[in-house]
Amino acid sequence: MKKRPWLFFAIITTLFWGVWGAFIEIPEKAGFPATLGYSVWSLTMIPCALVGLAIIKWKLEYDTRSIIFGSIVGLTGAGGQLMLFQALREGPAYIVFPVISLYPVVTVFLSSYFLKETTTKKHWVGIVLALIALVLLSYVKPQAGTVTGYAWLLLAVSVLFLWGIQGFYMKVANQTMKAESIFFYMMLTGVLLIPVAIFMTDFSKEINWGFKGPYLAAMIQVLNAIGALTLVYALRHGKAIIVVPVTALAPVITIILSLVLYAVIPHPVIIAGLVLAVIAIFLLAE
Repeated sequence: MKKRPWLFFAIITTLFWGVWGAFIEIPEKAGFPATLGYSVWSLTMIPCALVGLAIIKWKLEYDTRSIIFGSIVGLTGAGGQLMLFQALREGPAYIVFPVISLYPVVTVFLSSYFLKETTTKKHWVGIVLALIALVLLSYVKPQAGTVTGYAWLLLAVSVLFLWGIQGFYMKVANQTMKAESIFFYMMLTGVLLIPVAIFMTDFSKEINWGFKGPYLAAMIQVLNAIGALTLVYALRHGKAIIVVPVTALAPVITIILSLVLYAVIPHPVIIAGLVLAVIAIFLLAE
């Protein structure tokens, strides 16, 4: 781990995002909308950002380049999340999730082409297997229903590119900025988009404002926030073409936890994805 600090931070991100994924539906099923969950998530980023700033003795970088790059990282991540909500409202999840799961392809392509990142043949095999695993792990059983138009598909593809671009710019920004400064701007842009999330919320439906609403959501969403911070650290030390595919495999943890906690038996397609994901992680971590 000392020789490969990127792996340490990538593992933390994967674990925290995996646990987050296993519990995030609890507040939603209890009547707390995902859009308000986004708002809570943005607020949980604040204490993480303050811890980061304390680490660098409050020396936030605020030159023009840092503000632009930090804002791009934040807007592509948070903006993609808001687009995802709308895509799921208009389109079928069984198509939306597999499309979005391919966002590491964008990061890998941009990092290989512009940053000239490369790695061993074994790692490339791991990257390909990870991408295939992501699609399989995103499998959602098709449900009956009528889908009109293709706006949802455009939204899903937009999220794919936004999240892929975020990983690329997170690596680019790490070349000249402190990771803590990058995360601060991620937090700031996320908070600034809260009004958009509130506007997207359907307040005509009853909302759970009790413990299982915003309070439980905060306890769960902070895992996502911490994972985002350690992702920035992972990309400071490691190559984007490896870090992003590894951390994107967080659903492996989610599925395992769901199996243990909820006795949910994965679909054969998801099981195949789990097998490929384990092989990919083994190849990429070497």
